[in-house]
Amino acid sequence: MYTKEQSRHRAKILVSDDDQNVRLLTRQCLEAEGMIVVEASNGPDTIDVFVRERPDLLFLDVEMPGMTGLEVCERIRQMPQGESIPIMIVTGSDDRKSIDQGFQAGATQYKTKPVNWSLLGRDVQYMLRASDAFNALKRQEDRLRYLAYYDPLTSLPNRRSFNEQLSRILKRSQRRNSNAALMFIDLDHFKRINDSIGHGRGDRLLVEIAKRLTLELREDDAINYFAEKDTEDDDEDAAGSTEIARLGGDEFTVVLSDIQDIHHVERVAKRILDSLSEPIALQSHNPVVTPSIGIAIFPQDGKDPDTLVRNADTAMYVAKAEGRACFRFYNEEMNSRAVEQLKMEEELRDAMRNNQLELRYQPQVDCRTGEVVSMEALVRWKHPVRGMVSPLEFIPVAERTGQIIELGEWVMAEVARHCLYWDSLGLKSFRICVNISPIQFNQGNLPEWIRDFLEKANLAPERLELELTESAIMNDAKTNIAKLQQLKDIGLKLAVDDFGTGYSSLSYLKRFPIDTLKIDQSFVADLDTPDGAAIVDAIIALAKTLNLRVIAEGIEEEHQLHYLLAKECDLLQGYYFARPIYPEDVPAMLRQVFHWDKAKSTGN
Repeated sequence: MYTKEQSRHRAKILVSDDDQNVRLLTRQCLEAEGMIVVEASNGPDTIDVFVRERPDLLFLDVEMPGMTGLEVCERIRQMPQGESIPIMIVTGSDDRKSIDQGFQAGATQYKTKPVNWSLLGRDVQYMLRASDAFNALKRQEDRLRYLAYYDPLTSLPNRRSFNEQLSRILKRSQRRNSNAALMFIDLDHFKRINDSIGHGRGDRLLVEIAKRLTLELREDDAINYFAEKDTEDDDEDAAGSTEIARLGGDEFTVVLSDIQDIHHVERVAKRILDSLSEPIALQSHNPVVTPSIGIAIFPQDGKDPDTLVRNADTAMYVAKAEGRACFRFYNEEMNSRAVEQLKMEEELRDAMRNNQLELRYQPQVDCRTGEVVSMEALVRWKHPVRGMVSPLEFIPVAERTGQIIELGEWVMAEVARHCLYWDSLGLKSFRICVNISPIQFNQGNLPEWIRDFLEKANLAPERLELELTESAIMNDAKTNIAKLQQLKDIGLKLAVDDFGTGYSSLSYLKRFPIDTLKIDQSFVADLDTPDGAAIVDAIIALAKTLNLRVIAEGIEEEHQLHYLLAKECDLLQGYYFARPIYPEDVPAMLRQVFHWDKAKSTGN
């Protein structure tokens, strides 16, 4: 009986037999069961009709002109669309040898003549149901296999696939005495961008990165994704290829096999760097995501997968430490540096637990009165063995490991504690400037956290000025304007630190709710050069145009002081006045008034 389920899809049967009467009888039986029948009378025609009609089942006579049924069966099994189709072979031979030959050729079922026509329809339906069940199982297996070897977000091979491919490529390279290159790619500041634009857009960004990698490398490199047929390790004829994978998060890998020279690797790395660094259009956002790329070469940088991956990863971290948005080749010196960095990470954790960190305060002097009106809080690390560790060493480590969040909270707590101490002495109120790292700023809950902290610490928001780097606020400026306004609404003052070293747009700068521009000390150090002086003049003029305070840091020499006084720079900071001092020395510093020769400052 023809079922309701089958009526949704009428099975198409290809009947191949040189006997017209057999074809007619077969057609009548099958059409009575609701099936569609197409015919062929010889072997070559059977192949043509099969390709054209794509039937669901093949009814195939063994003895036919042009090609035997067994030959036809073998040919069809070699086609992608014929791998799983049920094939019923019909023949007058019922000996064991003939039956074995039929199944060896690829037959699903073997029938001997004369055919029992009353049972034929039932047999065909049984074969179709069995085929459907088999195909459903195969689709499920294919799906599971895909999930096992491919990343569902980007459709790139995943870590498991990468590990297998890398092992295979290295074995082949070893046999051929050829070189291979592993590129370890990590997106710069991806977490910060992901947090600011939302995880949905972050996923679309990763998809776009994967597309760019694929398209860029397809230009002249054969991409060979994981396939079962590629699992033979003894494939000596396999051509050089490019393997792309997503290991997870914002980590990608590219493997180049059979490379001719290092210059080829450099060209590929440069193309990847240029392509991924282009802005990505995501509705109202156009983030720029640069990659840091570490490269290790087989066999000199590692003769096994684990070593090669570890060294490429090390080179990637060096690329990040040296400015990001670049690529670096592994060398032996990097290992010792990596070990040193790891040691510093561990020691920094201990330092925060064991009270090795201290806050020092550097005064900021009013150019009109010479009085100290504010202080910048600066972290110092007094290591029990190393002595004083420079912030230039441990702050980048804290940012890379995420420890900067904990460190920032510790700084705020210490500032609050010291303010309570100074207030108990009856000192005049003064402002404390606290540095906020880009990672801290990009926390989604930063305004809420600061508001709660101030309430619990009983600290007036007017006592604090947050110093934010120019690059941090300009990354996704539209979104950050809203966050800055939230901080401003709390009652905080806001300063742009290291101004002039980033890429501020004047149109955005006018919209930022900031109070202070801080001239980077590198420009102050270059005041005796025309370019340095011109930059300082421009920043001071810009600040006054926008009605902002301007402060110059890094003042060490008298001629720098007098130049800035002549330009009416509002606040002055640097070793010329004082090095960072202990909290207990702040009261005495506040009572000090600095004097200078006004004649030198006016140019008279």
